[in-house]
Amino acid sequence: MEVTIRNVEEKDMGFVLELNRVNVEVLSPMDEAKFRYFVKASDMFQVAEADGEPVAFLIALREGLPDYTSENYIWFSKQYNKFLYVDRIVIDEKARGLGVGRKIYDGVFERAAQAGIDRVTAEVDVIPYNGPSLKFHEIMGFKEVGQQVIRGGEIKVSLQVREI
Repeated sequence: MEVTIRNVEEKDMGFVLELNRVNVEVLSPMDEAKFRYFVKASDMFQVAEADGEPVAFLIALREGLPDYTSENYIWFSKQYNKFLYVDRIVIDEKARGLGVGRKIYDGVFERAAQAGIDRVTAEVDVIPYNGPSLKFHEIMGFKEVGQQVIRGGEIKVSLQVREI
């Protein structure tokens, strides 16, 4: 299986919205307006393809977006002056365990290094518990730097940093 990563295109909107919808229990919802916001505001908005078919997407944002209201992004903004925030990496169930996530993160780390950013930030749900993602982030070199309860108490996240 050959995995390629490219920038998102308009034609990917249906795939991105559907994959986000299927995994919304560990993500925030996304509609067409939010998709278009991310196209403009993100530092990285990419799609991974396996043998020419989309199987994953990534959205990563830089610091300094006053109109982005994610509680986790705001937390990192208060802690760090400069960072690359992984808003979401979503991998289709059929492509999990095939190295797609590692390849995506390698690109994120490379982008951060090229831009002179010394940390990549992300969060992983601990309530509801997302064990596979916690383990994956640990393998990728992330360390927990805090926790917070979001969305009015229904979710608790582990706030994580990977130094570059």
